[in-house]
Amino acid sequence: MRTPSLTISLLLFAGILRAQQPADLVVHHGLVYTVNARFDVAEAFAVKDGRILAVGKNTDILRNYRAKTILDAGGKTIYPGFIDAHAHFYRYGLSLQRVNLMGTKSWDEILKRVRTFAAANPAGWLTGRGWDQNDWAVQEFPDKQDLDQLFPDRPVILTRVDGHAAIANQTALDQAGVKPGQTLTGGSVETKNGVLTGILIDNAIELVSRVIPNPSREQSEKALLGAAQNCFAVGLTTVDDCGLMANEVDIIDSLQRKNQLRMRLYVMLSDDSLNYARFLPRGIYKTDRLNVRSFKVYGDGALGSRGACMLAAYADRPDWRGFLLSTPGHFQDVAQRLAPTDFQMCTHAIGDSANRTMLRIYAAALRGKNDKRWRIEHAQVINQADFRYFGENNIVPSVQPTHATSDMYWALARLGATRLKGAYAFKQLLNQNQWIPLGTDFPVEDISPFATFFSAVYRRDAKGFPKGGFGPENALSRVEALRGMTIWAAKSNFEEAEKGSIEPGKFADFILLNQDLMKADSGKILDTLVEATYLNGEVVFKR
Repeated sequence: MRTPSLTISLLLFAGILRAQQPADLVVHHGLVYTVNARFDVAEAFAVKDGRILAVGKNTDILRNYRAKTILDAGGKTIYPGFIDAHAHFYRYGLSLQRVNLMGTKSWDEILKRVRTFAAANPAGWLTGRGWDQNDWAVQEFPDKQDLDQLFPDRPVILTRVDGHAAIANQTALDQAGVKPGQTLTGGSVETKNGVLTGILIDNAIELVSRVIPNPSREQSEKALLGAAQNCFAVGLTTVDDCGLMANEVDIIDSLQRKNQLRMRLYVMLSDDSLNYARFLPRGIYKTDRLNVRSFKVYGDGALGSRGACMLAAYADRPDWRGFLLSTPGHFQDVAQRLAPTDFQMCTHAIGDSANRTMLRIYAAALRGKNDKRWRIEHAQVINQADFRYFGENNIVPSVQPTHATSDMYWALARLGATRLKGAYAFKQLLNQNQWIPLGTDFPVEDISPFATFFSAVYRRDAKGFPKGGFGPENALSRVEALRGMTIWAAKSNFEEAEKGSIEPGKFADFILLNQDLMKADSGKILDTLVEATYLNGEVVFKR
């Protein structure tokens, strides 16, 4: 026989169950940075059908929601999934199948890596990426003679870290039909005493790369899945892939629809007639995991290879200003074609001349305040008179903080003290629109969002150099850096209503870290580890 108190308890328990809303996942006892407008910190949240149901205190969420899966975060720090606002996701995946030249400190080290890779991969082209002559004892471009001797019958092309210079051996140059004295717009074929050195700058790289066989479907799929695995491991849940062709987008879409590729991607289409013909008549293509809504245009080259287009000569090369990669007329034509559409124009611009050219072209097309969110990718060196264009026309500066800490060792020599004040000027750029998206540009830079965060806030390298930071007046606060990697990056993609913060209605994309970036000692930030990454409330990575 039941006692009255037991009956009352059972009725109360039954009432609680009936009052609780069903959920798929409840996360509790976490330090949850929502990154909402107030930058609230919560304790718990509930997830249903891949989206956030509610966010709040432990007691409220546990009382109001019942779930199939309950996750006790144990006090771990939880952030929205990181968004990389500028990267090369597919190309990064392909690079995992090629010679990795990142971090090499000499030409001899590069040759050793290529020989090792060639022995393990005895057929086909030898391709690699990642060298940077600025990291060598002698900071000069190499010559192809060693590659010719080592690989007299096998084509080789090795691309510089920024993708704006490469060295090819004679076999590769012969297959491409490259000759001494060859000229082209937006690029150069280097010779010495009338003989090809193998160095190709900017558009000249395409002379060789266009004769390299395209990756097979199998290689492409392997590249995309490998890239996704590595990105999830560092807490990335959305990546902006800058510069794809329509057929590459089709492979991505196919893999995503089969739920094999789970990474969310925002795609910038390459500045190519095939892409315009395919997408402009149809408009934006959007799914929960794929957002194709912009075109990527190249204004100039890179500062490291002196391909960036400058208003005045380089401080370390008085006869050289760099160059634009296309004519201003071409850029104007693209702007006029995109202005009546919902597609964004996203332009790579490094030098102050390239930035001025593109900012003025944007301003003429946008005509003042707007919400088209056209972007300048990198916005690396800006003349002080030109910052105003960003604010006056709501142009989005999309920057990569690790470029500053990679270039800081030689940037002064390239630019001189006056121009350096407008270089990597993240705070000045932030002040124009009061928000700024952050990315890495991987594989040009390290894939790690923690390197992005550290460089944005402290503007130092991993060894703490320089002590006071490189251009510390342009450092971002920790809150600004986190917003730049989450909600502001989402905003730059027109995706702030669905991701970038932990708020009801948004995708349940979040990560658990082993420490709190808002409070961690600066010396330990680069040691941060992702313990788990969730996409749609489902685990896609667990350490």
